[in-house]
This record gives sequence, structure tokens and C-alpha cells, in this order.
Amino acid sequence: MKRKKYYDLIEMPLDELMGEADKIRRENRPLQLDLCAIVNAKSGICREDCRFCAQSCRHRTGVATYPLISGEKILEGAVKGARAGAKRVGIVTSGKAPSKDEVEIIAGAVKKFPDKGVLPCASLGEIEKNLLCILKSAGLKRYHHNIETSENFYPNIVTTHTYRDRIRTILAVKNSGMEICSGGIFGLGESWKDRIEMALALKEMEVDSVPINFLMPIPGTPMEKQPVITVNEALRIISIFRIILKHPAIKVAAGREEVMKDLAKMIFFAGADGMMVGGYLTVPGACQEQDEILIKETIALWKK
Repeated sequence: MKRKKYYDLIEMPLDELMGEADKIRRENRPLQLDLCAIVNAKSGICREDCRFCAQSCRHRTGVATYPLISGEKILEGAVKGARAGAKRVGIVTSGKAPSKDEVEIIAGAVKKFPDKGVLPCASLGEIEKNLLCILKSAGLKRYHHNIETSENFYPNIVTTHTYRDRIRTILAVKNSGMEICSGGIFGLGESWKDRIEMALALKEMEVDSVPINFLMPIPGTPMEKQPVITVNEALRIISIFRIILKHPAIKVAAGREEVMKDLAKMIFFAGADGMMVGGYLTVPGACQEQDEILIKETIALWKK
């Protein structure tokens, strides 16, 4: 599809768009939901100025702050994620980049993830090649690093690092032989053009998994008064990303509950085939019982 045709998706009637996205999902993805969870292994204490983030020390959000937790605590989080139904659990740390000591602690936990019945992922920010090698040797096969938005819009949300910095990390992960999980946040004030360009960037890099987050305005951040996007807008975003990307897992994460409310099932008929369970970094998610019902009902409808 030529670039101009992708822009036509912005105006396509939503029911037609969702129908096309669902068709592509059925043709390119397995008949199962790809569930993941996270462990907030290091919280706050971040010097970056991401305008949406509760963990920046430049904002007054009252978020919990603590250094890297122990390997044992990370594994407890892995067990909790497995109980919530997650196939993969991500170890997430705040800050621009991890130290070698932190990576070695995380690598020690990664080695034990198979014993807990889940696959490991890591989201540690910018990372050097030698540290990626430590993680890979420990058994890590996937790394998470969002591009967040388009290259054009990026300076509006962060000034302490650049979009190209994000791309360099993603390419370093790919060059290491690991899978890459990369997506972003919607509702930051970006245009539909920015959203299309973001999807095309992810397509070009051939990422393996795409998390879609909807901004939850956090009091104390510069975006605390940013309006939450609508249900129809969210469904259009998911549909467009499935049509453009086709093959990767598309997982709806933060903001799912606040934006979709009792229409959460619709995301799985707009091209999504996964979601995050068990809560997010600084805010809770849906209760486990609600997610279990959603998963069961979705799979039953997919099989019809």
C-alpha cells in the first residue's frame, strides 16, 4: 500500500476499518490472546523530562520511589504475572539507562524465569551492547523500548533525549539477535499524521510486538489536563496499526480500562490480539476476574 493510501485510513468509516483490521488479524495472527505483565523493578528517581510520565523527578506526582529491587522480588513479580495469565513478564526500571550492577542483578533473575512458567522481557531504557550480551546470555530473548510517537512530534513530549536515541537502542537490540517490543502512547496531542508515521516507522524496523497505550493524565505532570481520547478514536488507532503492521502482536496496555470501560472487548475486533494484565507501572488495572471473563468471552467469539 502506498503512503497516501495509509492516510486514507483516517477517513474510512470505522466499521469498515475495523472489519479490514479484523480480517488481517485473522490471516496473520494465531487464534489466541497474547498476554503480558510487568514488574516495576525500579520506580521514580528519573532525571528525564517526559511530559506524560509520573516517574520523572521533575514532576510532583507523589509516585513511589525506590532503587532496583532484589532478584527475589523480581521473581515474585514474575509469579504474580503468571497467576494473572501472562505468557511474558517484563522487568521495568525507571531512568535513562541501567548500570552494569543493575543489569547483573536482573540477569540473575532472568535465568530463573523459566522455573516460574513465564518468559522474561526487559525494559531498562538505553542500553550498551555489552549489557545486552549479559542479558542475552542469561536467557533474555525480548527487549522493550517504545518510540512513543512520531519523530516529528517527539520534541513536544521529551527534550532530555531524542527520537533518534530511541531508534539507536531498538536497532542495537535487533543487531544483538533479540526480539524487540516497541510501541507508544496515544492522546499526547499528536495528529493523525503523527500516528500513521509512527506505525510506518515500526513497520520499517520490523518490530515483533507493539504495545498501544492511551494516555492516562497523571496529576502533577505537564499533561495532567490533557483530555482522554474517545472509544472510537482508540478503535481507529488499533485498526490502523493492524492494517499497516499486519504481522506483529498488538497489545493494548495502559489506559485500556479508562478509555474502553465496558467496551473493552471491541479492541479484539479492531486488530488487537493481546493486552497487559495485572496493572501498570504506577496505576492499577482491571481486576483479574474481569480480565479472565474478557479473555474467555473474546476467544469464544473469535472461534465462531
